[in-house]
Formats: sequence, C-alpha cells, structure tokens
Amino acid sequence: MNSSWQQTYTLLGQGLPLSAAIASVPIVTLLFLLGVKRKPAWLAALCALGITVVLAAAGYKMPPRLILSAAAYGAAFGLFPISWIVLWAIVLYQVTVASGRFEVIHSSLGSLTTDLRLQALLVAFAFGAFVEGATGFGTPVAVASAMLVGFGFNPFYAAAVCLLANTVPVAFGSIGIPVVTLAGITGLPLGPLSAAVGRLCAPLSMILPGYLIVTMVGWRRMQEVWPAVALAGGVFGVVQFLMSNYVSPQLTDIVSSLSAILALLVLLRFWRPRHLLEAGDPSAAAFVELRGSASYADRRKYRTGEVLSAWMPYALLVLFVLLWGFKPVQGLLNSVTINLPWPWLHNVVQRMPPVVAVPLHYAALYQVNWLSAAGTACMFAALVSVLLVRLSLRVFLRILRDVIRQLFLPTVTVACVLSLAFVMNYCGATATLGLAFAGSGALFPFFSPLLGWLGVFLTGSDTSANALFGNLQVMTASRLGFDPLLMAAANSAGGVMGKMISLQTIAVAAAATGMSVPDQARLFRFTLRHSILLTTMVGLEVLLYAYAFTRH
Repeated sequence: MNSSWQQTYTLLGQGLPLSAAIASVPIVTLLFLLGVKRKPAWLAALCALGITVVLAAAGYKMPPRLILSAAAYGAAFGLFPISWIVLWAIVLYQVTVASGRFEVIHSSLGSLTTDLRLQALLVAFAFGAFVEGATGFGTPVAVASAMLVGFGFNPFYAAAVCLLANTVPVAFGSIGIPVVTLAGITGLPLGPLSAAVGRLCAPLSMILPGYLIVTMVGWRRMQEVWPAVALAGGVFGVVQFLMSNYVSPQLTDIVSSLSAILALLVLLRFWRPRHLLEAGDPSAAAFVELRGSASYADRRKYRTGEVLSAWMPYALLVLFVLLWGFKPVQGLLNSVTINLPWPWLHNVVQRMPPVVAVPLHYAALYQVNWLSAAGTACMFAALVSVLLVRLSLRVFLRILRDVIRQLFLPTVTVACVLSLAFVMNYCGATATLGLAFAGSGALFPFFSPLLGWLGVFLTGSDTSANALFGNLQVMTASRLGFDPLLMAAANSAGGVMGKMISLQTIAVAAAATGMSVPDQARLFRFTLRHSILLTTMVGLEVLLYAYAFTRH
C-alpha cells in the first residue's frame, strides 16, 4: 500500500463531544467488564479489542489491512519487550527459591525488621523504585511483588502494595526514558522539562509511603511507624527534586531510591516500632498468608557470607542493568538492534491538524533490540545466577517451563491490550479523546494529567503516553496561554497514576504472584479508586502551579 491514509477525528459527521463518547466505548467496555461484571482480564481485553476493531473500521473508516497490521504491531510489542522482561524477572525469583537462597533473603530482611509495614516500605517502595529506575516496563512490579509473596504476603495484597508503590518513580523510570522521550517528541529542553516533572512528582513522593501504609493497615497503625514513613518519603522526595532539577533525569530514580534504602537501613539500626506488626498478628490476617514456616525467632542465624551469597542474584540484576545502561556497552549491544518498518503500517497513516501542526506520517518501527533490552539484562542475571548457585540444567529447564505456563494468560492479556491501544492510536480514536480533553479551556491544567493517565491506562507505559500526547499538550498549552513545560510535565506526572490500573501491569502482577482469576478483577477495582484519587491530586497540583506560580 503506497498511498497514505489520513486520520479523521470526528465521527459520523458529528461534533467532537459525540465523537469522543463513541471513541471511549472500548475503554468503557474494559472498565465495565473488569469492574462491574468481574470478568477475567484476558477476556475483558479480548472483548474490548473486538469492539476497537469495529470502531476503527465502521467509525474511522480505517482500511482492514491497516487495522490488522496495527493490531499485530501492538501484540508484537506486548510479547517483546514487555513479556520478555516479566519472563526473566520471574525466572530469576524462582532460581532464588529453588536454590534455597530466598529463605536466607527472607531471614536477612527479618533480621532488619519483622514488621510487615517496614518490609513493604523497603521492598515495594524503596527497592521497587530502584528497579523502576534501572529497568522499568513492569520489572519492579514483577520482582517486588514476587518477593513480598515470598515474605508471606498473600498474592492480592502483594500485588496491590507494589502497584500503589510503582507510581511516582515511573516518571523517571528506565534510566529517565519517559522524560527523555517527552523532550524529544515536544522539542522542549530536557533540563527544564526534567525540573518541571520533578517539581510535580517530589511532593507526591513524600506522601506516597504514608499513603501506602495507611492503605495497608489504616491511619492508627501507620502512626506507629511514622519515623520510617517520614524518612523514606522525605529522603526520596528531596533527592528526587534535587536530581531532576540540578543533575539529570537519567539518574533521578536510582539515586533517590538508593538514598531512601540507606536511610531506612540506618534508621533500623537504632529504632524499631514499639508495637510490631508481624505475621501472627490478628490485624495482619487480611494481607498475610501463614504457610506454617518457622517464626523469625526459630530460624537459624545466617553468617554474613551466606546472606551476601543469597542476595547475589539480585545484586547481579542491579549490576547487569547498570552495565546495560553504560553508554559504551549500550552502544555495543545496540549495534545488532534491528529497526523493522512494520509491514503495511509504517508511514502509511497520516496524522492531521489539529493533533499535529502540519500533516505528518505516523511511523511504525518495531525495534528488535534483543541484546540491549532490559529483559535480556535480567536474563543474563538469571543465567549467571544459575551457574553460581550450581542449579542443575534439569531444574532450570523445569523452572523455565513452569514460568512460561504461568505466563500464558497474562501474556494473552498484554498482547490484546497493546493491540487495542495501537489500533486506537493509528485509527485516530486516541487523538479524538485527547482533543476532547484539550477543549476544557481554563480547566485544562486540571484535565491535562488525566490525558497522560488515559495514555498510560491504554499503553501501560509513561514513555508511550508521553510520545502519544506530548505534542498535543504543548500545542494546547500554547493556544490557551499556559506554560508548555508545565503541561508537558503534567502529562508524565498524571500518567504514572494510570500505571496501577493498566491491564498489562495488572497482568504482570498476577503472573508474578500466582494470583487467582477472581482476584485480578478485584485488584482492578481496588487500584481504580486510588488511581483516580491520586490523579485528581496531580490535577489540583497542576492547577496551583498554573495559576499561582506561573506568569502568563
């Protein structure tokens, strides 16, 4: 197909409001099937994908070959790099379990604290933020939720805690890729843009640990650990602000999370809560599974060398991820990357004003970065760990087989949702919704983060949401007289709150924890209300910046 197909953003000769209502039908379908009918995530995603195909063909008059190509492009992206990361993150965790190392990790953490609230702070918030900063794309949820299940949390609450924690750090995840992408798409300077995102995210980072613990155990029991909550949030938020404003977005998450981890480790050497919340506590029964394991008092004490050896697989993960981010090594790994123009789609669709300033061809380049992908770094960490812990080939292949089986339905979910998102993007439905948000006028600063939220809900990625809506935010801000830097930053800061309700991310959490199908729908309903509340907070924050701190 040599001729271009031009997008249109209104349907059936109607205006933007009705067109936006029609374009939202696939999303409403997802919300209804998950939140009301409580259907499995894979079935909800498959039904919504079918409706999206009908919408693209009947509403937007997109040629069938383009629809099928866009759906296949999205599914391929769901398989690689997203499912590739999840596969090896879970394999790495299972290697630590099969080798007996996880029991030592469990005990070493228990030697720091047996308090479940502090374990959640250390693993879900601080360590999860580090993994987010190093890899992103679902890895922190996979790794941290699997670890919490190993510590005794039931799968539902392990996933819920990690999804809530994996929000604000996402803006600077994967070595700062969301902000770097946003700068590249909009043409805004990277330094000031990073600073704007940091000013929005840092206040939320300060309250996130407290919000997390209140969600777990309520306000009264959160107050029992307020020194750790205040320290973790304060250190992370302050360092995030300083790094994003005065250093670089690439190192913001890594330095912030390491600072929070070190601060908590120092605190726990000199302080512990007066009333511990342990696995046997009746008030912990809702989120802890007692598996008949020995109490911490009855566990054997491990030598320092044994503890370091047990943490070695995760140390290797950190090492390989940092190595993969090192420019000379990254360049070498990228030398074998293939950029594949997606058949029947690359530069065939043409995006039109007012979404873009002038008509532009919509690229569809599928990047096969099989060596430089974050999942490959995780794979090397898992393979080297297998050798160092002396796991037999038979055991390793059994682990790999079991994980692949475990991931089948979550992978179907991810592939369907990415197909849905890509069809909506290329047919013009996503742009229709974006233009509807942009029509909010003086209230646009409040709705601007909701646009990013929608993008992450659809794509599962703050990077993708920034690429999708970044230019629209800047163009709308310029027309309405708002600061383009602030509105672009709002897209990223609001987007991260959609991460916890993205079906890809929920599928990752379900796969990592072995969660039951009914609990997946329950998890969506649980995270939805927190997602809406936190996105509203971002909207109010942007309103404050737009009208109180920004000159027009």
